[in-house]
Amino acid sequence: MITHPRTEELAEAVGLWIEQIRPTLDPRNGFLARVAGNAMHTIVRELTQGPAAEARATEKMGEVLGREGTFQDLNAELCARIRAGELTPETPGLLSALRVIALDQLAIDQPSYKHEGSL
Repeated sequence: MITHPRTEELAEAVGLWIEQIRPTLDPRNGFLARVAGNAMHTIVRELTQGPAAEARATEKMGEVLGREGTFQDLNAELCARIRAGELTPETPGLLSALRVIALDQLAIDQPSYKHEGSL
């Protein structure tokens, strides 16, 4: 059976290649290569961790809003209701849901960030 590399495997390979050639580049291009390599690693994390993070966010937002829906619909409603003052820090489950969502996103965007709960 012929198999092909998965998207995350391709992105990881490009990121590793960038890291490998970066030391041979002049300072400006070395910096740009570091930025590109970091972007590739973020893409890999988004591909591998993103679906579970989105599913958790959808579940948590649904619990706060008391309904089911897509991530996009629930997120739009949650944001609108927070802006309108309908949901506040006193809303049951809101802060814990936002914490889970934020930490999942940080794990993708800034994996070396250490929050107070990780000590």
